Amino acid sequence: MKKLLVTMLLVAATAATAHAGLKVVGKGDAMRLDPSSFPPNMKANYEIVRVKCVKCHTLERTIVAIQTGVAPISGQPFDRNATKAYGIKMLRKPDSNMTKAEVKASVDLMNYLLAEAEK
Repeated sequence: MKKLLVTMLLVAATAATAHAGLKVVGKGDAMRLDPSSFPPNMKANYEIVRVKCVKCHTLERTIVAIQTGVAPISGQPFDRNATKAYGIKMLRKPDSNMTKAEVKASVDLMNYLLAEAEK
């Protein structure tokens, strides 16, 4: 029983620090990122995501996908290939109201966040 407890504590400790590169504020639908440590260009990209993407879904969906590497709705891997595919999908959605530049900025931010989450 003692071994099980120690093992579970070790797993919990490593899981909590696995994505230390992302500063997340809030929970559930109120979940968002703390962009204070982002480079200036990524802060600008975050503003685009914060304004445009939340018209259709919460930031929680994106943050969970970045943290886990799995898209919450489809269950598919969420990696650099997926961010590009989601960008193309957003361009094709008539209600997204996103320009190519805004989609590129969003994809760049997600790729940056994926790299940060891996640290």
